[in-house]
Amino acid sequence: MLTRLPVRCHVGREIYCDRPSRPRRVCRAKPLKGIVNFPGAASPFSHSEPNNMSMETRRDDRIHRLALALKRTDKLHLKEAARLLGVSEMTIRRDLSDTPAAVVLLGGYIVSDPKTHPGHYFVSDQHGHNALKKQRLAQAAAGLIQANDTVFFDCGSTLPYLIDALPDALPFTAICCAMNTFLALKEKPACRVILSGGEFHPDNALFTPLAGHAILDDLCPTLALISAAGVDHRQGATCYNTNELAMKHHAMQRARQRVLVTDSSKYGNVLPARIAGLTQFDLLLSDAPPDGELGDWLAAQSIPLRLPPG
Repeated sequence: MLTRLPVRCHVGREIYCDRPSRPRRVCRAKPLKGIVNFPGAASPFSHSEPNNMSMETRRDDRIHRLALALKRTDKLHLKEAARLLGVSEMTIRRDLSDTPAAVVLLGGYIVSDPKTHPGHYFVSDQHGHNALKKQRLAQAAAGLIQANDTVFFDCGSTLPYLIDALPDALPFTAICCAMNTFLALKEKPACRVILSGGEFHPDNALFTPLAGHAILDDLCPTLALISAAGVDHRQGATCYNTNELAMKHHAMQRARQRVLVTDSSKYGNVLPARIAGLTQFDLLLSDAPPDGELGDWLAAQSIPLRLPPG
């Protein structure tokens, strides 16, 4: 005797199948227009993630897939990552903001967590380091920028502290080449901001020009504020990334006054990319004076040092 079993077909209509020993489903419902079902193919209505997966498991799976993708490239745009996973950009933002993960979102790009690259520089990871020193350095910059000056602001994690300390009513023109510096400058209502565009590098939030012409070809800044991650009397001012050098050098060539901006934790450090010898700068802006060989050498070279009051 055959058993009549109710089941549902691919369009949700209730049908019956005969089961002598194993079920055989026969659907006479008219398929949806434009939908072609191939043998063995998944239903177009099925979700890419199994329904029995918890929210946490799905999030972990998405992050794992992003981490695997980053083994083949250094960064993924947020839109590209959303297409890869078949989810919305907001879902990815929520995944990466809930709890620490192996990947992070920086400037619209997904990159590996800086903590997994101890020898590399990520501006997002450095912003909070030595915050008190950077705040004191910003105090030393008071009065350095005058009304109607045109100032080049370098990349790095120190310059936003200096920008935040500037009076909101101070009128000046700012030239910048980094996203984090731009975001700080745009909050100054009396500041006219010129952002040098080009290819974006998420590790140091830097834009580098793609064409032969650069904004600094047409401008002569009053000041060039050049940041450094290392200051050594033999090797000079140095930084982590070679892609910063061209813009730093161009700004130093165009500016009337070249100011080296670095907090005291950078004294004695030597990084891979050499910016310039210390004698190429007109002023050293810092939170504390250097001691030892560096302090003696700077005094012998008569390089001015600007420190916070008190």
